[in-house]
Amino acid sequence: MALKSTATATASSSSSSLCSVPTLFFAFTLLCTLSFSLFFLFNPLSSLSSSSSIYQNAFHSPQNSIQVFVADLPRSLNYGLLDKYWASGPDSRLGSDADHEIPKNQLPQSLEFPPYPENPLIKQYSAEYWILGDLMTPQAQRTGSFAQRVFSAAEADVVFVPFFATLSAELQLATAKGAFRKKAGNGDYERQRQVVDFVKNTEAWKRSGGRDHVFVLTDPVAMWHVRAEIAPAVLLVVDFGGWYRLESKSSNGNSSDVIQHTQVSLLKDVIVPYTHLLPRLQLTENKKRQTLLYFKGAKHRHRGGLVREKLWDLLVNEPDVIMEEGFPNATGREQSIKGMRTSKFCLHPAGDTPTSCRLFDAIQSLCIPVIVSDNIELPFEGIVDYSEFSVFVAVDDALKPHWLVSHLRTFPEEQRDRFRRKMAQFQPLFEYDNGHPGGIGPIPPDGAVNHVWKKVYQKLPMIKEAIIRERRKPPGVSVPPRCHCT
Repeated sequence: MALKSTATATASSSSSSLCSVPTLFFAFTLLCTLSFSLFFLFNPLSSLSSSSSIYQNAFHSPQNSIQVFVADLPRSLNYGLLDKYWASGPDSRLGSDADHEIPKNQLPQSLEFPPYPENPLIKQYSAEYWILGDLMTPQAQRTGSFAQRVFSAAEADVVFVPFFATLSAELQLATAKGAFRKKAGNGDYERQRQVVDFVKNTEAWKRSGGRDHVFVLTDPVAMWHVRAEIAPAVLLVVDFGGWYRLESKSSNGNSSDVIQHTQVSLLKDVIVPYTHLLPRLQLTENKKRQTLLYFKGAKHRHRGGLVREKLWDLLVNEPDVIMEEGFPNATGREQSIKGMRTSKFCLHPAGDTPTSCRLFDAIQSLCIPVIVSDNIELPFEGIVDYSEFSVFVAVDDALKPHWLVSHLRTFPEEQRDRFRRKMAQFQPLFEYDNGHPGGIGPIPPDGAVNHVWKKVYQKLPMIKEAIIRERRKPPGVSVPPRCHCT
């Protein structure tokens, strides 16, 4: 059965005489010219012919919303995957799996909108759940939502593809990790194929080449097998780590990570926050912090995360520094809360990917992030200036013996307090959870979901231009994809 919203869709020249006084005429002309210039600057497609539908639909949105059509995927590809998760066994990758220690008679059953897992390996990527939950909320309750749902693709600015790509991938990894890179016997690949085949056969995709479609790919391995096919779309990602590939030919024998720019780019895609795993600490609850620097996580990582192991060896014996191995699961969560809330700074080195949910746990814990990740991309930049509450350190500097600890000690208490006050202001921006069962209900206007859509809204002029450029190509002409940017 396809997704259906509980909401009800609703639908919703004069002439001037010229002044004979030359100075007034000049002023009037100048004012008109300036007005038209500003109009075309902010509405670059407004002067185009109305005979073409692509021009008519260039901008549907008023300034305070983006018009979103939800692709009609079957429920088995979103909320049905949650049914599958809650009916499955424990996650073999976790020492303890709180989700599957719940008595069977208390597990979610026959719910239209089941809860998302608390399993930290999955929960950290739960943006897909909260974004869809907002769109599925009855329209009368969506007064604070920046995204306005429409029920015709022709009326939409973008088409949202409601596939729980992270949950699909994690279900496969938790049960049969060995089959993940293969196609045969891989349930996740079968679902990826089903999604792509569905959307590519719609008129909306054919009209735009997928450029106005939006996919949530927060897990670095989400939709692994079909990424080249959805590359034209707007991808919501936590960073570009999932697109890193080892290119030994260009490294002269040294490991070198490069991004495949034909698939991802800051020009078309949106960096979104991880879901934080630790609860928010209010500024009024902040207490004196004794520890200088805190880190909890895996010591051994791959690729760009090799810096973590080197940092660990440099810092583990430093005074006022705590380095703990582990993950904030059911057994380590309280330890992480205590560690972050009693430390002045929290270390955020690169791991398998340039960023992690640890950064957002630090922000919610008012622990000043120390970011040692040269290739990091961060969500909502342009809205958030991370340098106002974070310390950025080059990898080369961090790996100098005793350098990092000495550097952190130079920050006076007054500056640390200023960082925490600024962090407290931005805490709501990184909050997805709306506090309603199944994610169905009003969202906080200043929360993560609205800011994700505001960033997508900023891409609309580029999306429309790309669609128009593609339409004017003569038959048979192919231009290779180019998304290079810095």
